[in-house]
Amino acid sequence: MITISDLTKRYGKTAVVDDFNLSIAEGESVALWGPNGAGKTTVVRCLLGLVSYEGTITVNGADARSSGKTVRSQMGYVPQELSFYDDMRVVDLLDYSAALRRIGPDRVDEVTETVGLTPHTSKKVRELSGGLKQRLGIASALLPDPPILLLDEPTSNLDARARDQAIGILEGLRHEGRTLVVTSHHIEEVGMLVDRVVAMEEGRITVECDPTDLAEQLGLRAWLHLILENGSAAKALDVLQVGGFEAKRNSRGVLVEVSAQGKGEAIAALQHAGITIEDLEVWR
Repeated sequence: MITISDLTKRYGKTAVVDDFNLSIAEGESVALWGPNGAGKTTVVRCLLGLVSYEGTITVNGADARSSGKTVRSQMGYVPQELSFYDDMRVVDLLDYSAALRRIGPDRVDEVTETVGLTPHTSKKVRELSGGLKQRLGIASALLPDPPILLLDEPTSNLDARARDQAIGILEGLRHEGRTLVVTSHHIEEVGMLVDRVVAMEEGRITVECDPTDLAEQLGLRAWLHLILENGSAAKALDVLQVGGFEAKRNSRGVLVEVSAQGKGEAIAALQHAGITIEDLEVWR
């Protein structure tokens, strides 16, 4: 469905995307993952034809450079920084957007229902929470019913509850068979959103893998913060250190360094020793 060949984007002498090659099948969900400045958003902007570039991009056989209007008609885009008319009501804004695109009003009802905005359509945009504004962005992108959705850091500015709700909406769109291209720097979220992860650094692909394998492929490690029953921290520390884990105490429990696949092993070692874990957090 999407084929990117030898994509390079330069600003002056600096290549922010360098010899990037990627194919995305119809109905596939792919994350472009990496730190800020890795080139993720620039790839999306190239897909949309917002910037010039070297190389070739085709979408359903249409060249994104020479047939930009045709390509863009197949895409819905949700930018990281959303900008709306704050004094408009949600329903008026969507009706206006639909009218500009010659889309019937029934479609507005459909998309607001899809993203869970129906109870909030009479509110002004400025009255919406960050999570509801994100839903409004998704609703606007869905109005023309595009087969492809491009989402730039869709959960980066949301609290935990709004993030979970946004992920739920995107999972629903994914199961409808839409093709999703998501940029993210949150390693713990990509597994819930996509079928494949493309890790980027300095404009190049460094790893391409299943999302469950990303942390291991990148050699990333994390700290488990374990909250234990009173009086068991010293025993837990001994068990973990004997088991070969790097562990230390803090004021609320025990910190243990683990690999991407080692979290369960540390927990199992403590459970086998009869130590009750009351709660845990993963720190990266």
